[in-house]
Amino acid sequence: MQPPYLLFLGDVQDQLAAKTAHGLKDWRPERCFGQLRLPGCKADVGLPDTSVEEAARAGCKTMIVAVANSGGWLAEHWIPSIVAALEAGMDVASGLHQRLADIPAVAEAADRCGRELFDVRHPKHRFKTGTGIKRTGKRLLTVGTDCSCGKKYTALAIERELLARGRKATFRGTGQTGIMIAGHGVAIDAVVADFIAGAAEWLSPDNEPDHWDVIEGQGSLFHPAFAGVTLGLIHGSQPDALVLCHEPTRRHMRGLPHQKLPGLRECLEANLAAARLTNPAVRAVGVAIDTHRLDPAERSAYLRQVEDELGLPTVDPIATGVGRIVDALS
Repeated sequence: MQPPYLLFLGDVQDQLAAKTAHGLKDWRPERCFGQLRLPGCKADVGLPDTSVEEAARAGCKTMIVAVANSGGWLAEHWIPSIVAALEAGMDVASGLHQRLADIPAVAEAADRCGRELFDVRHPKHRFKTGTGIKRTGKRLLTVGTDCSCGKKYTALAIERELLARGRKATFRGTGQTGIMIAGHGVAIDAVVADFIAGAAEWLSPDNEPDHWDVIEGQGSLFHPAFAGVTLGLIHGSQPDALVLCHEPTRRHMRGLPHQKLPGLRECLEANLAAARLTNPAVRAVGVAIDTHRLDPAERSAYLRQVEDELGLPTVDPIATGVGRIVDALS
């Protein structure tokens, strides 16, 4: 995917639906030129609003369908914008489950215009089933009480802090946004179920004894839709360290008003129990709380409350940094 990028937000109805755009803008801002929003869009990542034509004239090389929705389908009324980008000389990338190449109008326009289509979510590697065999090197996995609660941002912040301290670390992307940020990875939720653990093993192979693979978590063991993906990722990652991620203002699981959130201790203990299958020595090293909806006083009080409850370093990876968690990584 060649930068600069035009981030297409379509007409998504909330900020979380634009989390791919947020991730790229926050972690790779130098690659992002602007955002394209259709009428009715309720997301805004703070980039200049621009049209396909303006972006093309400014030298944009790739338009990214920078949204994430349940089911990963591309809306029919978005197709004209994608075709327009191809006709303007841009490649198009998407992390949705629905392949760009499977949409006749998009495939025809790409072929006619000599442009590339990048279906980031669809792995091209053939994975084996997991083995649980011990690998060299060290691994940290972020896990969560729910979907979209800071697992990717926490993993990226931990990698950045480790590297800033002169230590060896690699962020391992397991979702569409993480892959686009890192430039490599495996979309775990697009892997056939029997091979999820094997894909996680492949993603974090043998390494130097003092090297940390910082693996982006997915879903939640307590989410009825995505717990299977989470469990396979836990087993294949074979983590030495877990960081629990949480968003404190939610009252139910994302997308499921009838499903309440688990307690923090309950969630942490379930993840540790699952991880012991492939690494009996796994340990929890910290808690990462997304406090952006809390004011500073509320943030401080909530972080103290969680730290007192769990006895682990508790931080907001953006507001306070992850230094105290990295301190615990030997």
